Amino acid sequence: MNIMTLEHIGITLGDRTIFTDVTAGIEDHDRIGVIGVNGTGKSTILSILAGVRQPDRGTVVTRNGLRISYLSQDPVFDPGKSVLENACGAISGKEAHWDTEGEARSMLLRLGITDPDALPDTLSGGQKKRAALAAALLTPSDLLVLDEPTNHLDHEMIEWLQEKLAAYRGALLMVTHDRFFLDEVVDTIWEIDKADIFRYSGNYEKYLEMKQERLDFARAAERKMAALYKQDLAWMMRGARARATKQKAHIQRFEALRDRDRIVEERNVAITSLPSRLGNKIIEAEGLCKAYGSKALFRDFTYTFLRTDRIGIIGPNGCGKSTLIRTILGLEEPDSGSVSVGQTVVFGYLGQEYVPIDENQRVIDYVRDGAEFIRTPEGLVSASAMCERFLFDSNAQYTQVGRLSGGEKRRLYLLRILMEAPNVLVLDEPTNDLDIQTLQILEDYLDHFAGVVIVVSHDRYFLDRVVNRIFSFEGEGRIEQNEGGYEEYRIRKLQEAPQPAAKEPVREPKESGRRKKPDRRRTRLSYKEQKEYDSIEQEIDDLTSQSKDLEQQIEASATSYTKLEELTKQKDAVDTLLDEKIERYLELQELVESFGNT
Repeated sequence: MNIMTLEHIGITLGDRTIFTDVTAGIEDHDRIGVIGVNGTGKSTILSILAGVRQPDRGTVVTRNGLRISYLSQDPVFDPGKSVLENACGAISGKEAHWDTEGEARSMLLRLGITDPDALPDTLSGGQKKRAALAAALLTPSDLLVLDEPTNHLDHEMIEWLQEKLAAYRGALLMVTHDRFFLDEVVDTIWEIDKADIFRYSGNYEKYLEMKQERLDFARAAERKMAALYKQDLAWMMRGARARATKQKAHIQRFEALRDRDRIVEERNVAITSLPSRLGNKIIEAEGLCKAYGSKALFRDFTYTFLRTDRIGIIGPNGCGKSTLIRTILGLEEPDSGSVSVGQTVVFGYLGQEYVPIDENQRVIDYVRDGAEFIRTPEGLVSASAMCERFLFDSNAQYTQVGRLSGGEKRRLYLLRILMEAPNVLVLDEPTNDLDIQTLQILEDYLDHFAGVVIVVSHDRYFLDRVVNRIFSFEGEGRIEQNEGGYEEYRIRKLQEAPQPAAKEPVREPKESGRRKKPDRRRTRLSYKEQKEYDSIEQEIDDLTSQSKDLEQQIEASATSYTKLEELTKQKDAVDTLLDEKIERYLELQELVESFGNT
């Protein structure tokens, strides 16, 4: 059942067109993940769906009585009330019950808010986001709208949230960069691209396959139209007279081809550089200790960093991960111990905290303040060219920084860091506020980075993709070293966890005087199985023909995205059924063969 429809939505911010003519619907069972490059309007579309913002053009039609719960990117709190009172207020404004406060207190504690009675001003930005998430999850709703819910959550919290959302019975729509999370939670992807929304059925992995198919079809159609345009251009150059109806139609076709929207290849954050020379001595940490009051963050941390190190640092929120890397960088003093840094080390540090940038400064000027040119394997590349590679085109380069979205500013700051050619990259939660496309290219960049990488991250996919060693905070100031990525660490922890005691085997009661019936092994297919076996080959042939026919229709409809999406859905359904039939045929065939061996 449809619960919400966007009809011909258009939004313009200043001179930027965010959406032109978007039409999309949400069913009561949909679980949608929204992805797209920073600045394309992900948070904007969520605010419209939540009713917080109105579109410039078009309408939003909702089902009568639809209950919506919304987690915004920057939640607002009443500063005069406690965190618990704020959370209960958000819930009670919808549908409270006798134990609202107890549930809210429990969930706040589960999300790391140890003092629910504290005032919001005493909390960090991450704690405020987690408190707002608790309120959103507790609010009874038919549609749950979440903007970056995994930001500021540790690994344990993310896995808990994953299970929580899997059990949610309403429709779900969220923005997140966590690719593992998308694969486990959603069954539909909305990609925002070129001021439009493209819908793909399936999780993130399936989306990658379907998007590639769509782009391949679109490129093939563009090649055909380009060849036709070339022929018509030659016809026009010969001075054809537009008198007959046929000639006028030909001219109209030429003008339509000339003015068509051409396929533009996606710009990638393809950036490579030659880092500063790194000597034999890099970083030597010896006996580092740090505590706040009676709470020990880390004790006796000793490690000598090697030039091949790709270190991932994990642990619960507030355990001291950021403090450790700030101590290594020399930004904080340890209580005891020392850090010795080699003379050739050039740090590049992307911290969690917001770095103030002159809002009136142009993008290109900010990048040039870091370096006019960067040395790459291909030679010198200008700051302007690097901006192009980093998704800031010629128009965006002369935009004031203040007009960029939060994610675009984060991307700009990352570019500035890499322009300075560091040889030791220290990244504190780099996946926060960066879109998936930027993360993919950052991962590729780090693959070829000839230096040390130290990263604090809760993004399981990013850790598995980038690091080769894990430092895990295990409580009471203890840091353990683990080889491999996050998945190897997780498996090792599961193996080390105490196993439940084995239960005593249940004894079968003795049978009095009655002999146990012998096992009767099957010697043939049942009537139902035989009937299925007799017809399944023909069904497979029919489904194969349907799939091929739909594939031909898809190729013929490559210029119509609406038709293409409809046909692609049909083909996916046919292919899924075909796979199931083939699997069932193999099972039945195996049964038949086993009967012949009895």
